[in-house]
Amino acid sequence: MSTAAPGRDGRFLPAAYWEPLWAGGRRYRQVCTAEKQLMAEHLAPGKGRLALDIGTGRPAEPIEVAALALRPVGDRLVEVGRFEDLMRPPADVPVTARDVQLKGITQQMISTARPAAEVLARLDARLTAPPYRLVAHHASTEAGIIGRQAEHCPVLAGTPLLDTLRLAKAVVPGLGSYGLDGLLGYYGIPKPAGRHRAMPDVEVTTQVLARLLDDGCADGRWSTLLELDAVAGLQPNRRPHAAPEAEQRALF
Repeated sequence: MSTAAPGRDGRFLPAAYWEPLWAGGRRYRQVCTAEKQLMAEHLAPGKGRLALDIGTGRPAEPIEVAALALRPVGDRLVEVGRFEDLMRPPADVPVTARDVQLKGITQQMISTARPAAEVLARLDARLTAPPYRLVAHHASTEAGIIGRQAEHCPVLAGTPLLDTLRLAKAVVPGLGSYGLDGLLGYYGIPKPAGRHRAMPDVEVTTQVLARLLDDGCADGRWSTLLELDAVAGLQPNRRPHAAPEAEQRALF
């Protein structure tokens, strides 16, 4: 899931394997043996993984959300749903020049959008086959925003998260930058058109997740979901503090 916000308010397979698949619209990949075991134990039929990404202003009022739902089918992770929408922030939270420059979102675009409570409630209503895992880059940002909207999205607010930033620090130690752009460069994943918008960011986050899971499996870093959570899990009942502005800009 990915959201963006103004003012104060979502391996061992090389890049050459992936690029033509994603360019051709394919939304699945082969999974390794350890992942098959994890999915059999914890993501049985009817269960799934939701990739999410939320971008924010200071403090956080979301103005955009996007989510991809992935489900294991045999030895593949298949996209089974997607959701995206703009959200109208409170009247005293105008779109900033940075929002327009970085994300291409203008005041006019969100003036007729639904408020965040209504949009997140609509997304929450689609989550009818738990359990899920919410996957996001720097997931504490998403956890904070979802926590503040918990009344309107109880399923989302009660779902554990998996942080690709923490995964990357465990799998690729010593990398110069663990921002999303840094990981795209490391894995040779092209930056998408519309980078910093919610859905393009979610799509490349799922690619980064796939590479990190493969590398972690190859290195024997995890063989159970519990071990994966120990490395990069974030429980929904935690209320992390918002990241400093400088850190947010560097990561997103």
